[in-house]
Amino acid sequence: MTTPQHTPTRYPYPALEILPEDIRQRILEIQEKAGFIPNVFLGLARRPAEWRAFFAYHDALMLNEDSGLTKGEREMIVTATSAANQCLYCVIAHGAVLRIYEKNPTIADQLAVNYRTADITPRQKAMLDFAMKVSQRSQEIEEADFSALHAHGFNDEDIWDMGAIAAFFGLSNRMVSFSGMLPNPEFYLMGRIPREKKAS
Repeated sequence: MTTPQHTPTRYPYPALEILPEDIRQRILEIQEKAGFIPNVFLGLARRPAEWRAFFAYHDALMLNEDSGLTKGEREMIVTATSAANQCLYCVIAHGAVLRIYEKNPTIADQLAVNYRTADITPRQKAMLDFAMKVSQRSQEIEEADFSALHAHGFNDEDIWDMGAIAAFFGLSNRMVSFSGMLPNPEFYLMGRIPREKKAS
């Protein structure tokens, strides 16, 4: 098993072999696919019931094939709002996934620094304006915010996805921050250098 880059002393990661079978199998599947175990999977596994609830909602939001948002757009929301919440783990980890989905080595850095000047479409900027408002000033959401998104072709279910993702990752940002979780070193280079095409 790959050793995590940073094991917090306050909430040490549990050993993989002592975890419940369903959690252990999911983590091994992630390791097989990614080549390493993202620290969040071990960091939250110290409380199995919470781990299951967390990743069930995560998957419902981020892996939903019926969403009107692309997987890349959902990762844009995570990266931009996590940057506003100063969550290093989520910016680095989800920024890596964003680069891969969008096949763009610079997009995550642009969004993390200032999404308003990032190389994204006006429609995506409107999406992030709303997600950021949910993340930072949800009490100020009003009908005009919905109208602005409708003008870009989003429907109310798309807007629910934007708000739910921003809200869920507000939870995630705070969980990994207070528990001292840092991103695995593998995340930093993912999606930055295009893979060489195999010779035909």
